[in-house]
This record gives sequence, structure tokens and C-alpha cells, in this order.
Amino acid sequence: MASTEQLMIGGGPKYVQMQSEAEAEAAPSDFPSMASSFFSFHHHNFPGGESPRIFYELPKATIVQVSRPDAGDISPMLLTYTIEVQYKHFKWDLVKKASQVFYLHFALKKRKFIEEMHEKQEQVKEWLQNLGIGDQATAMQYDEEPDDETVPLRGDGSARNRDVPSSAALPIIRPALGRQHSMSDRAKGAMQGYLNHFLSNIDIVNSQEVCKFLEVSKLSFAPEYGPKLKEDYIMVKHLPKILDNAEDRRCCSCQWLCCCRDNWQKVWAVLKPGFLAFLKDPFDPKPLDIVVFDVLPASDGNGEGRVSLAKEVHDHNPLRHYFRVTCGTRSIKLRTKSNAKVKDWVVAINDAGLRPPEGWCHPHRFGSFAPPRGLIEDGSQAQWFVDGSAAFEAIGLAIEEAKSEIFICGWWLCPELYLRRPFHAHASSRLDSLLESKAKQGVQVYILLYKEVALALKINSVYSKRKLLGIHENIRVLRYPDHFSSGVYLWSHHEKIVIVDHQICFLGGLDLCFGRYDSGEHKVGDHPSQIWPGKDYYNPRESEPNSWEDTMKDELDRLKYPRMPWHDVHCALWGPPCRDVARHFVQRWNYAKRNKAPNEQAIPLLLPQHHMVIPHYMGKNKEIESGENSDYGNHKDVRRNDSFSSLSSFQDVPLLIPQEADGPDAVKIEPKLNGFNPLHDLHGQTSRLSRNPFFFGKSKIEPLIPDMPMRGFVDDHDTLDLQSEMSHMKQTGLEVSEKEWWEIQERGDQVVSADEIGQVGPRVSCCCQIIRSVSQWSAGTSQNEESIHSAYCSLIDRAEHYVYIENQFFISGLSGDEIIQNRVLEAIYRRIMRAHNEKKCFRVIIVIPLLPGFQGGVDDSGAASVRAIMHWQYRTICRGHNSILHNLYNLIGPKMHDFISFYGLRTYGRLYDGGPVASSQVYVHSKIMIIDDRTTLIGSANINDRSLLGSRDSEIGLLIEDREFVHSSIGGKSWKAGKFAMSLRLSLWSEHIGLHAGEVNQIRDPVIDSTYKDIWMATAKTNTTIYQDVFSCIPNDLIHTRVSLRQCMSFWREKTGHTTTDLGIAPNKLESYKDGDITGTDPMERLKSVKGHLVSFPLDFMCKEDLRPVFNESEYYASPQVFH
Repeated sequence: MASTEQLMIGGGPKYVQMQSEAEAEAAPSDFPSMASSFFSFHHHNFPGGESPRIFYELPKATIVQVSRPDAGDISPMLLTYTIEVQYKHFKWDLVKKASQVFYLHFALKKRKFIEEMHEKQEQVKEWLQNLGIGDQATAMQYDEEPDDETVPLRGDGSARNRDVPSSAALPIIRPALGRQHSMSDRAKGAMQGYLNHFLSNIDIVNSQEVCKFLEVSKLSFAPEYGPKLKEDYIMVKHLPKILDNAEDRRCCSCQWLCCCRDNWQKVWAVLKPGFLAFLKDPFDPKPLDIVVFDVLPASDGNGEGRVSLAKEVHDHNPLRHYFRVTCGTRSIKLRTKSNAKVKDWVVAINDAGLRPPEGWCHPHRFGSFAPPRGLIEDGSQAQWFVDGSAAFEAIGLAIEEAKSEIFICGWWLCPELYLRRPFHAHASSRLDSLLESKAKQGVQVYILLYKEVALALKINSVYSKRKLLGIHENIRVLRYPDHFSSGVYLWSHHEKIVIVDHQICFLGGLDLCFGRYDSGEHKVGDHPSQIWPGKDYYNPRESEPNSWEDTMKDELDRLKYPRMPWHDVHCALWGPPCRDVARHFVQRWNYAKRNKAPNEQAIPLLLPQHHMVIPHYMGKNKEIESGENSDYGNHKDVRRNDSFSSLSSFQDVPLLIPQEADGPDAVKIEPKLNGFNPLHDLHGQTSRLSRNPFFFGKSKIEPLIPDMPMRGFVDDHDTLDLQSEMSHMKQTGLEVSEKEWWEIQERGDQVVSADEIGQVGPRVSCCCQIIRSVSQWSAGTSQNEESIHSAYCSLIDRAEHYVYIENQFFISGLSGDEIIQNRVLEAIYRRIMRAHNEKKCFRVIIVIPLLPGFQGGVDDSGAASVRAIMHWQYRTICRGHNSILHNLYNLIGPKMHDFISFYGLRTYGRLYDGGPVASSQVYVHSKIMIIDDRTTLIGSANINDRSLLGSRDSEIGLLIEDREFVHSSIGGKSWKAGKFAMSLRLSLWSEHIGLHAGEVNQIRDPVIDSTYKDIWMATAKTNTTIYQDVFSCIPNDLIHTRVSLRQCMSFWREKTGHTTTDLGIAPNKLESYKDGDITGTDPMERLKSVKGHLVSFPLDFMCKEDLRPVFNESEYYASPQVFH
């Protein structure tokens, strides 16, 4: 053929002939000559003058199908091509008409022509300036096509040798009657050839025109956001003004602009499995808005079934095409330019919202937003921490390793908190110092604080916010809610969360604030100050600080008042559960930002990350092997198809049941390091042995390199095999201490050796599910989620042998209780009655604070809140027809104590060397439940209506079902106990009843009489008696009225010379009668018989008093819901 373009004229219309095979083979050789600056006009305002790129290597496209709307219509312009595109490990399908390919071709030609003209104008301008004839030349103006998504030109490169494929390469062929099948094959080959032409040059591929054609953006190939779904330009109305071009505001195909003068703007929409984001254009990674998918209501209220995430909206104007996206409290109306696009978007969005395994718009087990994780080998792991010293050390290490971002959510946060003690030796461990160091390294820190009602609480969140914002610009803080605008005064944000790089998450009962740091010793004194500086020496029963301006100044006199020791339980998470918690944080952050700072650019919207286990995306990448000898920190390559393998998401999903030890799939217990080698960090560099108790996960923000393209798709913890770890330690001459940080998890088939009872648990693979309490006010959801409440009730009902609970409150109701709405108590009552009727052994052990942790003595005029909480707890436990002990006693009599019992914690010590001996309750702030040594629930939720109903306080929790089991016994019979649950129970019980090395086996069986009665109950009774003899401390079972309380307080204060709120100061000598003489003994001698901290809960304390607020107390006029 003589020319590269030739019109083929026949009896019908004119068509452009596809070039010959020889020409097709020669043509690609021309494309490498295209200069890298071919499309220099992507954007004109990027740093360094560099054009942004979406593709960093060439994508591949394959025509998989050619179709026609009517088999009898042979017009090539009506052909529709299905194109499969692959870029790295992403695959997606495009459906394009021949007309769209035509438009792409001429748009590229038009751009090339315009840029060449622009360059020539610049040359003329320079020539005229050199001649001194003129200072400037008029730039050529042109008008954009209505649907041409381009940006201003930038003429900073040569336009020569920038040839786009010629018209001869267009995939249009001459029709041939009677040869329809042949024509489709020829059209398929023609289109394939054309795609190969323009996809062979990296600069053409990165042009706006081609990126729009391929439907890609800067978010398309970020692996942390999941697979590529649908993308395109759409019109929005709810966003602030973005563009000024009237053409960009055109909302439909009509040519009358007057119908579009209503603030509609064109944005690029990106659909991912968990969200819908709106960008200014495909090259801008910062979202203008984001809709995070959440559980939809089961009914729309009109009897039309479950609410759809996206729904088509019909308009009286046939040229306007709408659809609506509804999620949570948001309902956004969107436009496209055709009805076909509306249908495509509606189908794609609804499919994404229900896509397994997450199916974010569908409720999962217990009604949770998050599915159960760890049912397969997906990297779900957990590790427990008892008390603040262990948890804060771990959190500090994680923050130090942060590379990208840190999320912190808390009820109370103190920037001056030291995460390591003694604080004099760890100045750099102060929270504000740690965050400042990371912020200066470029780590983005996002902090959500509860905005308290200042008259009710003294946590002073405004001080914390100002202090944090003054550290560095990379630290962003939001306080929520605004009480007046939201109308929320009674409820709080109660979660305690720290998330680092979406790799490791901490949650539980510990806020990063004063008073929480403690160890298993639970010391009552610290003089001179070594452990608790300033206001961290904390006892809310005595005094709450009125000012936080000088945090290092003591609030309490350390010579007179004990601190209140703090008992808590926290947890670390890795894998998909960590990202589920991060999703909760993102949802709350975005909701608070829209309500508090919608137009503040410094506070960005956040995107939730997605967990993917889709091996077909992995290609030829390095496979993760899973065999018998692989460490449980690695992940198995689980084969799944494009639609994911569906997981059951309803409450009937069974709990994990271990297989018998002698079965073919018996659990194989092998000794492994706890987490990872404490001698090495993630990159094999030497690290501090004593400061790496567990593994933090791989850094998230490393550059995406060709040999590791799946960063973020599957957790890659790179946990090393035990043999190689031990081999390295032998080579380096270092040994692992068996007593430090639980570095060795087990000995043989026992989960805990006698010398390993500590405050840090083993890091184990497990089945995890995130549960929470949220509602419209707290997270912007469309309905209340009370999955924590549902989990409590369901797990108790399924318990086989025992339920162990530690909680800050215990306020619940039986069936028929019209005041208290949560039914944890009803679940316990029914389970006990079932065990009684079946004549089976069943234990319920509940540990709660001896007194509420609020300021004021029980009889003080300003302590109505303390008495009110006591009223509701005693109403739940033992007083009145709504209490569980009252109802059980009526049916089974005194034997009820064989089934259920209540306890508290207390400790003692000297306030300073040679000082008075003091006692204080150990404030139980943990929120845990352990069932049958297999299932554990840890979180921030108390057992009361505030935490469990969902519509009140916001909470987060974690349900852990063990997958790794060890030999144990329950009820005298062999039992497969879970590593996580059993190790946590043994640690807690050993601390509570004071077991030493070699004694842990005494409590391995939790329900037999030799454990429950002879050790647990006997220890509590003995300790209670000793504390009563030495301190006559408050509360106790001997005081039934306020009159007797006043008499007791007066007598002991006069005797000891101290005015502590709950007594607790021992006399110098204990008086006793012997042979008719009064003798004095050192109180410390008597206290040596105390074992651990367990004491009986005083069921008869103030039993003859009505503890509810009275009319002359302000609490009388507050809603009773505040207290329960």
C-alpha cells in the first residue's frame, strides 16, 4: 500500500482499512522513538515540574470478546469490545464501543497538534523578543469537547517525534455481507493491534485521555485499598466549588447550559471494596470526599426490603440521569451522562458493598460490622498484656517503629505520660516526645479525643488538644462530640485504641493517661517519686486534679495518701482484625471531621485499608509457603476465586471447636519464639533484647518495588523459623532469658511453665472478630450496633464449664426488667439454671471494683454519684427482686454460691520507708471475659447499659477464639485448652491469689473444688479477714447503715490520725488480748499472711440504706441512665 492511510470506497459507507500485517509489524518500531516528554501536559502545578504518573510500567490489554447489539446490524461503529487489562497484579475488564476508541484516537491527535502549535508559538515569541519587536505573543485558545477530561497544557518539551498511531491503525474494517463471524474476528484483531500501539509507550499510557479510557487513577493500584473496581467521571453537587470551567459543570448531554446552573461539578469516582472516593481528577490522590461502607438497615421502613447502598433515581427530565448512594446518615445524589452508566454504577456499588468476605453492608455474626477473621490462615494474631507497665512498654515500642501513620483514640489522653519507668531514666518515652520524634520523621499522627462535659469530668481534653497540636504540624487532633450542636451530653467516646501503620493495633481497657501505669505488685506508695511523677500519682477516690497546667506537680500528699493501684488488661492485634479496628477509627474520624471541620484542609479525610487474600493477583511473585514447619507468623496461600469464598456471617456461625488430640488433624504444638526474634528488628539489624518483646509487622511505606508488588495485600511478617533463630543466638553467644517477656511460649504441651507467669502473653494465631457499640451520634451509622452486647449473651449461653469476668461495672437486668435493658445478667441466670437442672458443675466468677472510682467518701454530701452506682450494682447482684442472687436463692438456696461468686482486689504497703502502712482497693478497670479456657473477650466496654446498648457510649472490643490448643483438664477430665485464653487466665489468677513459681498447676483446672473452693474462695476469705482486722477498711460487710459508717470512720480516723476517704491506714500497733493483757504487734506481721490481692466483694455493705440520690442532690435531677 503506497500510503499509510487510504479510504476504501465500496457500495456502502466509507470505512478506514486496517493496515496490512507487514505495516502492523513495522509500526511498533516507531513508538520507542517517542520522546519521554510526549505528554508533558498532564498537570502544570506539580512539584519539580514533573508530570504525575499512574503507570510505572506498561499495562497489557487483551480483547476477549466482540459483540453487537443486533446480529443483523453489520455496522462496525456499533461493535462493543470487552477488554481485559492487566497491570502488575491487578486485572480488570473494560467494555468499550468503537466510537469511544475513535474519540480516544482523535483526542490524542488533537492534543499532539495543539502542543505542537503551542511550541511553535513559543519559538515565535522567543524570536520576536530577540529581535526586540515584541514582548509576547498571543497564545492560541481552543475549546474543549464536553466530554474531554483534559487539563491545561504545559509547553516545556519538544513536540517532535511524538507520533500517535495514525488513522490507518484504527480498528475499523470494511463490512462484508454474509461473513459476520469473520468480521468479528477481524475486528477483534484490529482492536488488539491498535491497543498494542498506544499501550507500548509509557508517556502515552500516562496521558489523561488514556487513563480515562482505561478507567484508572492514583488510587487504582495502591494495594492497601484492595482490588481495582469501577472508576469514571461523575457529577456531584454536595461538594464545595472545585472547577470554574462551565463545560465541566455540564451534567447531561443537552446543549442548554441553563439546566446545569445548579452547582453540579465533575469529579473522578473511585470504587473500592470498602468505600467510594471522589477525586478532583485521576492524578490527584487526595480524596475530596469518601463514603465508607457500613451495615445497612434490614428494612427501609416502607416494606420494600433491605436498603440498597446505591439506587437509581428517576427524573422528569429524560436527559438527566441520577443515582443515589445511601450509607449511614449520608445520602448523596450523583449524576452521569447516560442511563447505561447509572445502571453500571448502581450494580458495581451494590456488589462492592456486599462483596464477601467482608460484605461491609451486611451484618456479620453478633450483628458486627466486621466478619470473623482467622477462619483461614490470614495472619490474624493476638497477644495479651496484664496491667499498664507491660502494655505501655509494647505501645511505646510500636510507636518508635512507626513509618507511616499512627491512629490514637481515647477517652482520656495525657501528653506527659511516660510509657516506661522509672521516668527519670526514660525521658524519651514520654508520649509527647515520642509523637514529636515520629512527626518530625514524616509520620502522620491522627488523634481522636472525647470532648467531655467540663462540669461533669476533669479530664481537660482541650488542654491535651492544645498541647498535642503545638508539637508538630503532622499531628492532627479532633475532639468530639460538640455537645450543643449534636445534642449529646450524657454519652462518651470510650474506646482505647492505638494503631500503627495498619500493622499492629492495641485495644482494651487502658487509656494513655495518668493513673493507669501499674505492675503486678500494685504498689500504694512512691516516695521519693520514681515511678509516678506529679499527677500520675493518682487516686480519684481522694481528689481529682482541678488543673492540668502543671502536670509534674503533685496533687496528693505522698506522705499521707496512698495512690489507687490500677488493674487492667490490654491486647495487641495483627492482621485483618487490626485493619478492622483501623476501619472503625477511619469511620469515626471522617464523621467527626465532617461535623467539626468540614472545610479545614489541614484535617484530611482518611481511607480505610482493605485486607486481601487473593492469590491469583500474586502472579509469579514470591509465594508464601505454609507447611508443618512454617512459623505461625506466616500466611498460607489460600486459593480463592474472583468473587472470594463466602463466609457465613450470621450469629449461627459456630465457635471453633478443637479436634481431638489423637485425631488425624490433631494440633501439633511446637516450641516457637514469642512473636519474633528479640535480637533483630524487621530488617535483620541488631536490636535491644529487653525492648523487643513482640513483633510489630512489616513497615508499610516502603517503595513498591518489582520483586515485592503485593505489599499490603497479605501480611508479610517474615517471622523466622525457631531453629534458625536459635542457631543465630548460639552463633552470637547470646541466650534468651526464660523469665523475660515470655520469649519462650511453652514447655512441651503446657502453655505456661511455672517460671513464666508474667504480664505479657504469647503471640498466637487465633480466630478474631471485632465487635463494637456505635450509633448515629458516635459514628454516623444508620442504626445502632450492639455487637458487644450480643457477643456477651451468646458466649455465656454457649459456655460449657465456666465464665470468668473482670469488669469496671456490673449493672445488668433480668428478663422483664424495664429499667436496665442489657441482658448479660439474664444470660448468666439462664446458664446457671440449666446447669442446676442438669446437675452439672458450672462456675461464674466475677471480679469488680470494691467501690466506684470517683471522688468522695460513701457518706460524703458530694458523693451522690458514688452511691448511685453502688445502688445499681447491688440491685444487679443481691438486692431486690431484680437481682440474680435473690432469684437464684429462691430456687436453689445456699447452693447458689457453688455456681456464682463476686470478688474485688485489695493491696497494701508502706507509703515510704518507715512510713505508715496503707491499704487501697486495686481498681479493677479491665473489661474481659474468659470462657472454658478457649474463648476470650477483651475491650473497652463495661457491663452496663451505657456501654452495651450501642446508642450510648461508643466502645470497641475483640472476641478471640483459640486455634492453638494444649493439653489441660476441666472438671477432672481431659480438655483441649486454648493458648491465649488459658495463659491469660493463669496469669490473672496467679496474680490475684499470689501463686509463686511451681504452684501454677494447682489452678490449671478452674472448676474442680480443690481450685474453686479450696484455693480461690479460701484465699479471698482469708485475705478479707486480715484486711478487716488490720485496717477496718471501707467497704466491709459489718457496716449496714450510714450511721454505723460515720461511727466507724470517726473512730478510726481519730485512732490513726489520718483522714483518708476509705480509711486504709493501719495503726502503728495492732492491739490484741493475750492472757488478759493487751499486746501490740506490727501490722506488717499480720499482713504477711495475705496472698495476692483477691478479697470477697462486700455483699452486705450499706444493705439497709437506699443509695439513690435524694431531692436535695443535683444527681437527683439527672437522668438515671447516666449511672447505668
